[in-house]
Amino acid sequence: MPDDDLQPEYVVQDTHRLIDRLGLGAVDLVGFSTGGRAAMQFVDKHPEQVRRLVLASTSAYSSADAAGYLASWHEYQRRRRIEDEAKGALRNSTVFVWDLARAPAYLQLLESLGTDPGDWSEERALQRLMHPWCPGDPEQILRSFAKPVLILHGDKDMGFPVQLAHRLHEAVPSHLIVIPDTAHMCHFEQPEIWSSHIREFLDS
Repeated sequence: MPDDDLQPEYVVQDTHRLIDRLGLGAVDLVGFSTGGRAAMQFVDKHPEQVRRLVLASTSAYSSADAAGYLASWHEYQRRRRIEDEAKGALRNSTVFVWDLARAPAYLQLLESLGTDPGDWSEERALQRLMHPWCPGDPEQILRSFAKPVLILHGDKDMGFPVQLAHRLHEAVPSHLIVIPDTAHMCHFEQPEIWSSHIREFLDS
C-alpha cells in the first residue's frame, strides 16, 4: 500500500462509502482510541449518517495537552521506563493495561494478530507524513453535531489521560462514564462493563 494512501481522511471516506453501499442510513458510530479522532472527523463531514456517537478511550486534544498529566504521574513514568528498557518487546502492554497481571494476556493477543503491513505509526506522524486525524475544532464539531454523545474512558488511561475526557465532557453536551481501575484498553480489562455501558447508551 502506498504511504500516501495511509491518511485519516481516507478512513473517513471509506467508512462513508461503506455505510452508503450497505444502505444502512444513520448508524451508531463507535470510535476507539485514534479511531475516536477519525469519528470526530466523520461526524464533521457526514453528520447525517450518524445517529449516536461513542468516543471510547480517545481524546479531542493534542498530545501536548496529555503530556502535562503524564509528566507528573509517577506510575506512568515507572511503566514507561519498563517499556523503554524492553526496547519495544512489551508493545505498551504495561501502559495500556492497568492490571499488570493481565498485561501478558494482552501482549499475547497482540502477538497473535501478527504484523500490520500498513504503517500508521507514531514515528510516521512525528515525521509529519500523516495528516491530522481531526483537522477541525473537535469541541465545535461535537456541539454542531448536536446528537447524543457518550464519552467512555478508563480512569487510569495512560494514552489519553482521563482529565481530557472530563474536559471534553464539560465543553460539549455529552454523557461521561469512567470505568474504575482500567487503562487505555478498558474494553480488554472489563469487557462486560464496557459493552453494557454502550448498549445502555444506544438503547436509551
